Amino acid sequence: MRTATSAFELIEPRSLKHALAILHERQPVVPLAGCTDVYVTLNAGASPGARFLNLWGLDELRGIAADGPALRIGSLTTYTEIIRSPLVRRRLPSLVAAAAEIGAVQIQNRGTLGGNIANGSPAGDTLPVLAVAEAVLVLRSVEGARRVPFLGFYTGYRKTVMRPDEIIAAIEIPPVPGRQWFRKVGTRAAQAISKIVAAGVRSTAPRLAFGSVAPTVVRAPRTESVLAAGGSLQEATEALIGEISPIDDIRSTADYRRRVAANLLAAFWKDTA
Repeated sequence: MRTATSAFELIEPRSLKHALAILHERQPVVPLAGCTDVYVTLNAGASPGARFLNLWGLDELRGIAADGPALRIGSLTTYTEIIRSPLVRRRLPSLVAAAAEIGAVQIQNRGTLGGNIANGSPAGDTLPVLAVAEAVLVLRSVEGARRVPFLGFYTGYRKTVMRPDEIIAAIEIPPVPGRQWFRKVGTRAAQAISKIVAAGVRSTAPRLAFGSVAPTVVRAPRTESVLAAGGSLQEATEALIGEISPIDDIRSTADYRRRVAANLLAAFWKDTA
């Protein structure tokens, strides 16, 4: 049964400063932007809260730009904007590939990079890319900004180090040397939640991350070390199986995810050779 929305309060902030003040003074309040995740929850008969803060109109949280050697992407940047950005295509093509496989065009027009991160689903398609890119998240509150490495952001299933009075303002991505790679495995090529999703960077220090194989997106440091040391693909596969902990759920089984993870590791190493 769908959740009735008549009892909800929607707050429209005038500016980012106003939005941060509301988050500081009027807890509990749930920030939202594209609503692609919130509406799924409401349609399922649940609710993440009763008071919502609409960030969609805050242009301070938008934009893609070079910030010195880094790439800076505002948290309200949509997947469509990422796909169309020459700067992202040049510096982080794996993020373009991930954005292109998220939902239909309507979702790509509304869904935001910051929302995918804040939602915290281990199946989030952009998350493995940000993990191997070693992105940094800029969190804002009335107290100012703080930077959190992406790999230290999640503490558990849909749990993060972000405080209730903070929002993700931007994502900073340092230069990513090496050949980038992304692959999503789902029921369909697109418009489906990932059964498993992976991203990698092939360089002298390979990087590899997986989604939907643990409570959070995970890097695979032992697997990376085997590859960097010139170990065999079999040795790397054995290391990978020890680093992931998939479960059975409505979309797939743990055994299937282990086998697919091994296949994706082999595909990554072959495709980037």
